[in-house]
Amino acid sequence: MEPFRFHLFVCTQQKPEGAPSCAAQGSLALLDDLDRAIEAHGLRGQVQLTTCGCMGLCEEGPVLVVYPEGVWYRRVQAADIPEIAARHLGQGQPVERLIWNDAAAMRALSAGHAEKFRAAAAARDRAGVLPERIEQMIRGYMPSRVILTALELDLFTAVGAGASAEGIAAKIGADSRAAAMLLNALVALGLLAKNNGIYTNTPEPARFFTQDSKDNQRDGLLHTADIWSRWSTLTEAVRRGSAVADRRARPPEWTRNFIAGMNRNAKSRAPLVVKTLGVEGVRRILDLGGGSGAYSIAFAQASPDLRCEILDLPEVTPLTSSYVSRAGVDAQVTVRAGDMLRDELGYGYDLVLLNAICHSFSEQQNRELFRRIRRALAPKGRLAVQDFILNPDKTGPVFAALFSLNMLVGTSGGASYSELEYSAWMKDAGFAEVRRYDLSGPSSLLAGQAA
Repeated sequence: MEPFRFHLFVCTQQKPEGAPSCAAQGSLALLDDLDRAIEAHGLRGQVQLTTCGCMGLCEEGPVLVVYPEGVWYRRVQAADIPEIAARHLGQGQPVERLIWNDAAAMRALSAGHAEKFRAAAAARDRAGVLPERIEQMIRGYMPSRVILTALELDLFTAVGAGASAEGIAAKIGADSRAAAMLLNALVALGLLAKNNGIYTNTPEPARFFTQDSKDNQRDGLLHTADIWSRWSTLTEAVRRGSAVADRRARPPEWTRNFIAGMNRNAKSRAPLVVKTLGVEGVRRILDLGGGSGAYSIAFAQASPDLRCEILDLPEVTPLTSSYVSRAGVDAQVTVRAGDMLRDELGYGYDLVLLNAICHSFSEQQNRELFRRIRRALAPKGRLAVQDFILNPDKTGPVFAALFSLNMLVGTSGGASYSELEYSAWMKDAGFAEVRRYDLSGPSSLLAGQAA
């Protein structure tokens, strides 16, 4: 059975730097070019584009295979994609000049590659060399720190339409020699390009990291830079059992960066939460720790009859109000300063939201908060908890397990929790029919109705 007219396989296997591979010769960019070409020729739904692992033909890459004919193309370049799309995919005529049809040579090359790989792996094992996968995890902080430093220096904005290392160093107030080293590392990471000593932004940094872009996310990403120092205290935090860093020592811009970072995540999740929970029968919402107000804004935009109240700390609410005002939903969303763990929540709400909040609190704090929320709800009102939810033995998903450590280094008793824990707390507080909804991304949603 062939559900598609054509099925394309592109090797994107990543290999150690210096080793021949399709990825090193540009197959990832070719994948994007092919996807755009398929769209441009109106072939979406007729052509299936799939990445695949190593075919053992690395020296002849990038390799592209087209089925059902079983046509193998080698050394495919960006300039070849329009012809492949128009002639082969559009007219059913393979591009002869790119076809590799020497089956014996292909089998020999693939067999030789496999033998070299097995021999190299055996040699590494005999020598007791650390596996590459673990090496990469250990050194993973290096590219992260390079990008975060560039963001802190607002380097991508300084690069602008193109500048020399000296010119960029002058704009960001840095040493020119050190700036050049940082710039060259960013070129190696594919975030900058360099031509005759002039550096330019590649498309993604130009869109997401520069001040004049409407999609600039630098402020939100600076929150990641802010928590870098906290992660350096992980060893001591594990010894002590709680955060080592003094939260009172946070600089003034910390809250602004934190809310911007949370807004960056919440904007994409909020429509999913609204769609999952629905607005039928919902007239009053209490959004606890609403931050930028992204979820209240999304609910307000989904129903003109709905009213939301955001409760957050006094240092946050001025920022919250500015986000709400820019969204144009002031008439539906109000903002109140307070502490959800101590202050009165109110009464008669149809829905209470806890989005990415519970991980900041201890088990006892969450249990008590759930009981207070139950009293604040109208009959049949609902509590919705969105968070990074661990599996029963708390060993995954990976993001949730790592985020639990983020709470260890940043709070006195916070952590990621499992669905079993959340469900038990909600039922003990008087909620029934607790149900889980898996959202796109790393978070999940649990909702319970007041019994």
